[in-house]
Order: sequence, then structure tokens, then C-alpha cells
Amino acid sequence: MLDSEYDFNINIDKVVKMLVIHEFEEITIGDLTPFDNITKEEKNLIGQRAVARFLDGIVKQEEYYQLTLEFNQKETNDSKFASYIDKLELILQMKLYEEQGYSDMYSEENKDLLKAGWIQKLMNNGAKTISDLFVDYHKPSFNGNEVFDSITDYVRDNNIQESIQKKKTKDTKKY
Repeated sequence: MLDSEYDFNINIDKVVKMLVIHEFEEITIGDLTPFDNITKEEKNLIGQRAVARFLDGIVKQEEYYQLTLEFNQKETNDSKFASYIDKLELILQMKLYEEQGYSDMYSEENKDLLKAGWIQKLMNNGAKTISDLFVDYHKPSFNGNEVFDSITDYVRDNNIQESIQKKKTKDTKKY
């Protein structure tokens, strides 16, 4: 939808391929977080190896592997946009989990996580929920992109389930 409404100067087919391959990487290695004590370089290397194994033997192996490298380098418009979408999906999913009661920042299982210095800093800057932490932690990744910044602000400040329901009700009345 964003490609439809804004001119990001991207090849949406290439972006979708990058995102699908990236999801296969995450299926294989899991979602690595800052708590896993792994550098970005190590994560990329582990991910590249997982993708290489996954793609082994297919006809477009090299093309798809190159898309993984491009995604990880985040230097092209396509790879930046794909990375932004990946982060935005994570933020939206966490917000929905929170709204559905599946995550509580102050639960017993999160007690030790809240002691991390970078989380304390985000909390001191106003983060009150897990989704706030996700927004505040990942928003700098959008590098000041106005569209993605405004979406993350909206996610942080609104109930997403209610927004979706209002949109469904509004769209239903059109027909």
C-alpha cells in the first residue's frame, strides 16, 4: 500500500522478494534480539549461511542470495525500504500482541530484561509499554523518513485494533 500512495522510487517486486527471503532466514535462525549478545555482522553472517543452505540447488540461487546481501547492506532504495517494512511489521505485531494482552512489560518474565541499560534509557525517555520500547528502539532505523516516522508515531499513540475496526466499518458502509 505504501508503494501505491508514495513515490519511494523502488522496485516493489524486488522488495517483496527480499522480504520473503529475509523471512525464510528468520524462520531458520529465529528473531535475534539485542539480548542475544550478537553483533550485527555475526547476525548477518549466520543469516547468510542459513539462506545459502535454504536456497541450495534452486535455479535462481545466486539471484536470491544477492538479494539477501543487498537487504543486509541497506544501501539501495529497495533494501532500505525492505528494511523499513521489516521493522514496521515488527512494531505493528508487538503493538497488536500488547493490545490483545499477550505482552506485559512488567511481567515476572520481563523483570530481568527491564534492568538493561538501553531499556532503562528508553523508559526514562517516556516508554511505558513494550510496544513503546519497540517503537523507540527501532524508530531511528527509519533515518528520519517522514512516512515511516509518522506511521510509528501513529502506532505508538493509537489503538491499532480499534483503528482497523473503524476502517472496516467505514469501508463496509461504502458498499
